[in-house]
Amino acid sequence: MCGISGIIGPQVSAAEIAAMVAVQHYRGPDDRGVDILAGGRVALGHNRLSILDLSKAGHQPMASPDGSLTLVFNGEIFNYLELKRELADYPFRSETDSEVVLAAYERWGAACVEKFVGQFAIALWDGRNNRLFCARDRLGVKPFHYARHGGRFLFASEIKALLAAGVPAEPDRESWGLYLTHGVFEQQGRTFFKDIESLAAGHVMTVSVDGEIKHRRYWDLAQNTEQLP
Repeated sequence: MCGISGIIGPQVSAAEIAAMVAVQHYRGPDDRGVDILAGGRVALGHNRLSILDLSKAGHQPMASPDGSLTLVFNGEIFNYLELKRELADYPFRSETDSEVVLAAYERWGAACVEKFVGQFAIALWDGRNNRLFCARDRLGVKPFHYARHGGRFLFASEIKALLAAGVPAEPDRESWGLYLTHGVFEQQGRTFFKDIESLAAGHVMTVSVDGEIKHRRYWDLAQNTEQLP
């Protein structure tokens, strides 16, 4: 378990991203990191629980060799060794599955998620295209919450990190009503907090530096079971 967090907007505060990282400290007690990118318009934060490659080579946020891609990652790619062999021409500097995610995005772009077998929440700043690429595993094992507040886009593993950055803690009355009336506690994309959303399982999302958000489903359980013989 690791913790990811970030802010995109015209006014990115180092103090705010530091607060987001601090409140998720128990998710990654082995290391923490913060990067401010894109001329101060993007901030990424990470709390690391070291599992693969315990050295400093696994530090995040993790950048590609040319510095154009920067990743924060929570989860595990079970087939990372197979993918690493397929991506053998990439100049790997660590033994982590996180760097395999970077290499896979470098090779296949957003389609890289279709190669991954595992559980993951990914946020990757693509400086070449000035956008944030986000992805959640097929069954939504790893959390990814986000909000739009004050003209900015914020994301984190846990809602409390969004609150630490100034997102208001207001109840979503419809979600609470459905829960208290019918016992429905999980709705796709919704949370119990007003204006705080959850990236749906099996989805990718891109966020441009000016705040435009696009979603795409890359995997659907119902469709896949219909295709079984």
